[in-house]
Amino acid sequence: MQVNAKRGFNSNREIDMTEGALLPKILAFALPLMATGVLQLLFNAADMIVVGRFVSDTALAAVGSTGNVVNLLVNLFMGLSVGAGVLMAKHYGAKKEVDAQELVHTAMPLSLILGIAVLILGSTLATPILVLLKTPEECLGMASTYLKIYFFGTPFLMIYNFGASIFRAVGDTVRPLIYLTIGGVLNVIVNLVSVLVLGMQVEGVAYATVTSQLVSCVLVLRAMFKEKGFARYELKKSKIRKKPLLGILRLGIPSGIQSSLFSISNSLIQSTVNSFGKTVLAANTASQGLEGFVFIVMNAISTTAATAVGQNYGAGNVKRIKASIVRCLVCSGIMSLAVSGFIYLLRTPLLSLYTTNKEAVAIASERMAIILGTYFFFGLMDVLSQSMRGLGFSITPMLIVLFGTCVFRVAWIYLVFPLNPVYLSVIWSYAASWILTLIISIIVFLFLYKRRTKQMLLALERN
Repeated sequence: MQVNAKRGFNSNREIDMTEGALLPKILAFALPLMATGVLQLLFNAADMIVVGRFVSDTALAAVGSTGNVVNLLVNLFMGLSVGAGVLMAKHYGAKKEVDAQELVHTAMPLSLILGIAVLILGSTLATPILVLLKTPEECLGMASTYLKIYFFGTPFLMIYNFGASIFRAVGDTVRPLIYLTIGGVLNVIVNLVSVLVLGMQVEGVAYATVTSQLVSCVLVLRAMFKEKGFARYELKKSKIRKKPLLGILRLGIPSGIQSSLFSISNSLIQSTVNSFGKTVLAANTASQGLEGFVFIVMNAISTTAATAVGQNYGAGNVKRIKASIVRCLVCSGIMSLAVSGFIYLLRTPLLSLYTTNKEAVAIASERMAIILGTYFFFGLMDVLSQSMRGLGFSITPMLIVLFGTCVFRVAWIYLVFPLNPVYLSVIWSYAASWILTLIISIIVFLFLYKRRTKQMLLALERN
């Protein structure tokens, strides 16, 4: 059954970016996505606050030190969900429901396989990686315990993210928000019960996270089973088909490698930060928790760009591709600066939610001045990167990040940091890498955009 091409906003929650006023649709898509990310961060912040205020600063530092380990092992595979989403958006824009269904029934069993792979890798490599990252001795045991429990939830996490990516590709960002909210509220409840009532420490927070991931996974699967449109999933039709699999791998592997490259360079930075002791580590963890809200805003816009560009690329609409990119760049710049300014003004009371250590609050404030003052460069870079993916270029943005961010940060740690071996010298590597990567992204994007749109116009003339 083919779906009516003139949908716009329709009864089954989809947002068609290929027609109608574009900015309202971009905002309608991005705002629930932002809310999803903000809620996720709030729930993560609840983990940190419970641990930091009701267990100890050592426990807070321990949980904080696990972030790069999780990102390193999870993001490599999670990138494939990005590939599935970009491909789904293209099929949706072209109104190819048969291709979309083959993609769905390949992506979902693939997500389970990937989740089990991450579970095995994480359980095996968690402690060795923590040691490699020079995690402080007093934090190592707690961090290892947290990770070993956390990785049991990765199959649920993978299934949820693939399902959510498919829904978002057809313009539905509301249901993933609802399911995350339900799982997150449960996370907070289990957090408080396990730590305050049952007397657990970091293991209680880890169990709460796994529980929330399971609930979100079940809810997204239930919705896909009941779906009637492009995102419909029937368990009996699950089969990994060659064509959609190759498409997912082609678009997703570079995205996963890019995320992992970020994690590798950030792990090097984390190991340097760890060398300054648990007070700086606690400060770094608290600051990252607040900075994450700005990242969520920028990430929501860049994800919107990938979907809008992907849908219009599938529809062959050159004019709306350009309009989508321009509007997403403007939205990312304005929103990231506004949120950064708001958080920086309230930094002291917000940081005090994480830790009562005044020295840690002061150190975190210094970090935030650098990060929040330059973070919008990352947002612009990410919009261009995701727009390239929406146009079908997956390896190029990965290579840009490899050089502009990862190689640059490694060089900074080994060449610049020794000249002034203080904590803030490490933090400046973020800002410098974002500016460099943005400059490279602009130059490369303009070349690729001209090339792709020329191909599209020639194809339209032939038809």
